[in-house]
Amino acid sequence: MQDEKNDITTAVADRDPAKGLAAVRALRTLADRLEDVQVANARQQGWSWRAIADVLQVSRQAVHQKHSRGE
Repeated sequence: MQDEKNDITTAVADRDPAKGLAAVRALRTLADRLEDVQVANARQQGWSWRAIADVLQVSRQAVHQKHSRGE
């Protein structure tokens, strides 16, 4: 995990656009996965869609549409 973190950190600062853009893609993927996990965690703890949306600074509709599958 530490090596992967260092690889992304290095790639983000790289002058090669291919490496930098690949790092951006990896960070977006990670952020999406973290959001999925934490939204599910919040819902399991009884949070409303409005409360989750407020923390994420998006609309309630957007967060509900993105994460409500399976509910």
